[in-house]
Amino acid sequence: MTQVPTKTNLHPRNQHRERYDFAQLIVSSPELAAFVSVNKYGNDSIDFVDPAAVKALNRALLKQYYQINEWDVPEQYLCPPIPGRADYIHYLADLLAESNGGDIPRGDTVHVLDIGVGANCIYPLIGNASYGWHFVGTDIDEVALANAQHIVDANKLSDDIELRLQSSTADVFSGVTYADEYFALTLSNPPFHASLAEARRGSQRKWQNLGKESNKHKKPVLNFGGQSMELCCEGGEEAFVTRMIEESADGGDHCLWFTTLISKSASLPRAYDALQHYCAVDSRTIEMSQGQKKSRLLAWTFMDKKQRQAWWEKHGKK
Repeated sequence: MTQVPTKTNLHPRNQHRERYDFAQLIVSSPELAAFVSVNKYGNDSIDFVDPAAVKALNRALLKQYYQINEWDVPEQYLCPPIPGRADYIHYLADLLAESNGGDIPRGDTVHVLDIGVGANCIYPLIGNASYGWHFVGTDIDEVALANAQHIVDANKLSDDIELRLQSSTADVFSGVTYADEYFALTLSNPPFHASLAEARRGSQRKWQNLGKESNKHKKPVLNFGGQSMELCCEGGEEAFVTRMIEESADGGDHCLWFTTLISKSASLPRAYDALQHYCAVDSRTIEMSQGQKKSRLLAWTFMDKKQRQAWWEKHGKK
């Protein structure tokens, strides 16, 4: 019997460790069939530089694995790779288990804050479907939030996912959280480029890695899309994460673990310096990868182990 290859770099609980079963995905989402063909290795696949194909694959994955029956993003908005986003959620679950006797906490008493939820609303969708957690998602883009709200409403998830507009581009937590709110986790996939030109260069490298000739397209296609505010900010992810760490110090007793993705390893030293400067008690760096894409999950807390246990007993189980 032929064994199905697994993507062993993904988290053990990730449902996407095996090669995509396109035949089954097409049963769940017939529109995907138009984008599936046999690649040079003799396997069913899609053209991953085609934004429409990537969107169709995401719809099928969300429907089959997460019971999301209606999902879409506006043209040119970020269309994220599902397996990597699921990995982030599963590693966060492991982090929470440390304060819950080794068991992953499930249910809507676990409140999670998603900074930059985006038009795709992907982390709340996966996190709620996988563990039943309650999410608050924030964003500075009203169009993105309107689309995310449509996804939430269409899938009858308004009791589980709440969305808020961040009116200040200079703030991360301030203005979107309340004084009496407590979160087990915050998560974020910050804009990691300093400019759109840098984002396009990154897309060019993706094309080359996928064996596509860039001269077929004068401007490399951002196959996962992305508005400028999703892809870049002044100072790139290094500046954004540093600001996040600075603000987190003001609410260190209101959150068990602050976390963010770090796309570039070169951003870590400044983040570590900020964590030390603002007196984080504990921090973790977890390496993650999906295909050729490598990233890191940076987590920090302002509580020691005993304080985290007490916090969890008071706020995590109510």
